[in-house]
Amino acid sequence: MTTETPAPTVMVVDDHPIWRDAVARDLADEGFTVVATADGVAAARRRAAVVLPDVVVMDMQLADGDGVRATAEVLAVSPASRILVLSASGEQDDVLQAVKAGATGYLVKSASKAELSEAVRATAAGRAVFTPGLAGLVLGEYRRMGRTRKAAPMLSERETEILRYVAKGMTAKQIAEKLSLSHRTVENHVQSTFKKLQLANRVELTRYAIRHGLDKEP
Repeated sequence: MTTETPAPTVMVVDDHPIWRDAVARDLADEGFTVVATADGVAAARRRAAVVLPDVVVMDMQLADGDGVRATAEVLAVSPASRILVLSASGEQDDVLQAVKAGATGYLVKSASKAELSEAVRATAAGRAVFTPGLAGLVLGEYRRMGRTRKAAPMLSERETEILRYVAKGMTAKQIAEKLSLSHRTVENHVQSTFKKLQLANRVELTRYAIRHGLDKEP
């Protein structure tokens, strides 16, 4: 007897109610569990903290900010979530800023229902997915970054920040107090970093940070 893997849970964040509802409906039709929707940064953060979605389908233009800020805010309260941007914009700066904030993938809104469904599944599995043409742009930028500075491109800005403090020997409690975060949130970020970097403990994490120059102030 085999047990089917549960469908990923999804939250849809978009300031256009008709589009937002259509995306949520399409994903539900494809078997995903849509656990929440939101129209802006504040609502996305608040709801993500409660439902902890596997994937967040994120627009770049929101009611009270942008998708870059919303991506960082959602990952701050739900670090295990993965972000798939679905935007009308395919501009280089928007794509790079979204990825740097922690987005796993980026699709333009001309993507078909089937393409979106497949992208959500890939994102839930941790695979980067981009509208054709955008993947090369992102790869080229990270290669350029790698030539000019030491970096940990797999990590979000918050994860990199916490990693710096771990490398300095600070405890999760001390980091939480310094960054005004909960102890649980810091631990979740640390566990997410372990998973992304395929490391087993804080000693390996510290070695990684030192090797990449992350034990020093940027």
